[in-house]
Amino acid sequence: MNKTKERLVMNFTAKDGTEVTLRPAVKDDAFDIITNVQDIIQQGRYIQKEKVRTIEEEQSFIQEMIEKDNMYVAVDIGGHVVGIARLIRGDLKMKRHTALFRTWLSKDAQGKGLGKKIMEYTLEWGRIHQLHKICLTVFAENKVAKQLYERYGFVTEGVQREQIYIDGKYDDEIFMAYFYE
Repeated sequence: MNKTKERLVMNFTAKDGTEVTLRPAVKDDAFDIITNVQDIIQQGRYIQKEKVRTIEEEQSFIQEMIEKDNMYVAVDIGGHVVGIARLIRGDLKMKRHTALFRTWLSKDAQGKGLGKKIMEYTLEWGRIHQLHKICLTVFAENKVAKQLYERYGFVTEGVQREQIYIDGKYDDEIFMAYFYE
């Protein structure tokens, strides 16, 4: 992993032999990001998003993430973004030591061990940027993601019962956090 505060890059080979790069997102990634997130919204139930940004909105969002010293990582396979991970730091000075984690992978990118590498990248980025706490939420039905977070040291801070209603049934939303020592 190339470690600098400005640009953290991780190159690795996925379980299926695919070469993958985790790198900061740039404005040129906007098309791939909005195209893949549209597919995920249509297919999945584990994304808290109902509407896709326009290319211009996504480009502005990427720029804002850079300006605010937030993490916005592109999962790059063959020059195409197939997933993202974000850490959005607290806006207030009193909360700047915390960040909210969000991630998604396109269907084709799932099952290759990329989630583990995204977690390694994210925790390293947080360490370099002197975070104290990373927060996230996960749906109770998303057992694979919850187990991944637990393996990396995230603990459950609370549960909002029946907070989500999707596909005709209720699901709990679990609040988890990782604390740097």
